[in-house]
Amino acid sequence: MLISVIFFLFISLAIISGLVGPTVREFKNANVNLNSKKSYFLAESGGEDALYRILNNIEISESETITLDSNSVTTDIASIGNNQKQIVSLGDVGNLERQNSLLLKTGSGAVFKYGTQAGQGGMTIGNNAGLNGSLYSNGSILGSNHAFITGDAYVANSPALAADQINDTPTPPPYGMVFGTANATQDIAQSFQLTTSGLANKVQFYIKKNGNPGNVTVRITTNNGSAPSTTTITTGTLSATLVTGSYGWVNVTFASSPFLAAGTTYWVVIDNNTSLSNYYTLAGNTGAYANGQAKIGAYSGTWNNTTPAGLDGYFKFYLGGFTSQIDNMEIGTSGVGEAHANLVKNSTITGSLYCQTGTNNNKACNTSQADPVPIDFPISDANIADWKTDAENGGVTNGDVTVSAPTTLGPRKIIGDLTINNTLTMANTIWVTGNISTSNNITLKLDPSFGATTGIIIADGFIDMANGVDVLDSGTPGSYILLLSTAPCDGGTSGNPCAGNVDAITIRNNSDILIANAQQGTVSFGNNATVKEVTGNKIKVANNATITYGSGVFSVDFTSGPGGGWDILGWKETQ
Repeated sequence: MLISVIFFLFISLAIISGLVGPTVREFKNANVNLNSKKSYFLAESGGEDALYRILNNIEISESETITLDSNSVTTDIASIGNNQKQIVSLGDVGNLERQNSLLLKTGSGAVFKYGTQAGQGGMTIGNNAGLNGSLYSNGSILGSNHAFITGDAYVANSPALAADQINDTPTPPPYGMVFGTANATQDIAQSFQLTTSGLANKVQFYIKKNGNPGNVTVRITTNNGSAPSTTTITTGTLSATLVTGSYGWVNVTFASSPFLAAGTTYWVVIDNNTSLSNYYTLAGNTGAYANGQAKIGAYSGTWNNTTPAGLDGYFKFYLGGFTSQIDNMEIGTSGVGEAHANLVKNSTITGSLYCQTGTNNNKACNTSQADPVPIDFPISDANIADWKTDAENGGVTNGDVTVSAPTTLGPRKIIGDLTINNTLTMANTIWVTGNISTSNNITLKLDPSFGATTGIIIADGFIDMANGVDVLDSGTPGSYILLLSTAPCDGGTSGNPCAGNVDAITIRNNSDILIANAQQGTVSFGNNATVKEVTGNKIKVANNATITYGSGVFSVDFTSGPGGGWDILGWKETQ
């Protein structure tokens, strides 16, 4: 019996050993496989962290170590020549190492993430009009019957309410500017220039009254020489009941919220009646406010210097603080296409609808996501300044230029207007200090020497592309023509360079434009006009017009100027 028990024990131990051995080996293999995957994802995390920092200009050392869950990843960044970087990230979990490598190259010019990008002026779309692509707007999108966007639509609220211009010291004020007592002193006006472009919200005055004057109209006007023009951009009402016999700050909120461009002279005018016993006094100082001056006179009459000359009124001018919306739009196609906005109404959304408030839509709001935030335009003032320098280095032409026969031009600065009545071939960057206009059915094209790079034509005034204008690339895929206006024209602005109530860029019927950019003004489209990409502070699309987002426009290489960030050239696992 003892021998049998021992024999059975050995047999049992052999069976158990045979079962446990493979199980332990499989457990070890599974643990190695898990740690290997952890090491791989750790290496990916290190590379993505370095890539994010480089793309967003966040400081990063040539070698970085990140510890996650007691394991580490070491990322080394090396420059290869002047235009490439290599990111090598080594993940180590339990001495099991995985290594990835990212290769970056410098991008040139600009990155256009959306087929259309609008600023705080937003976008208006007419009947049966729209865009094939995605849209990001810092202002509202307002559509008409069957207005559409085939991709995603993001609408950000304007920046928080902030005073851009302030003149308010010292108190008590050293001067008081009396107005409303006679025709020659009926109204008072103060000029100003904004530091930041934005939507006008309200103005405050440090003001007092004598007697019982009535409510008065406050106007924002354009500039005419060194005085207010009679072109009113928006109005508000100064309520007499809010003003007392002692100085105090009084709000005036505007009836509409026009976009005002930084660096442009505007006037705020208090348009009063006349009475010897019922009038207002605006506090003033001298020499403290550098961005404008006060005038006294009549809105529709003559303006004169203050007494003493050179006074400035006490005022605060506020921008922002608005909630944007999507209204009367069809967004998405073929089962995809999302809408993101604080308020969405009267719209049909194919994909998800992310909003805080919705009215009369085809689906309820998904409130799980925060409102979109404003984003910057793809082209900076520094980019534009460099391109202008490149054009000027090629020579300067004083006076207007008219292209009457097939002509090759560039690099060139034209001090005046450019009128294109025949085929113009761009050999390099062109900068026009005035306006650019074309005849119907002409051709604007790039010289073949551009290859896959993009040419630039800049106007400090407006650009008016007539019916049937055809814009051609160099013949190499990836090349485009960028039409860029720096003017703040929005169809309701007067004075140079916007005389005639023009938009910054006008693309008329049946024109085929490649890239249009007016970051300070409005881009407007006529019937059946097409572009590959458009960026503007405000975009207006007429009935039946379509903006078509061209394949390959995401990253544009220019012939000159600063780099446009970094592009991913390649990725691979190296260990």
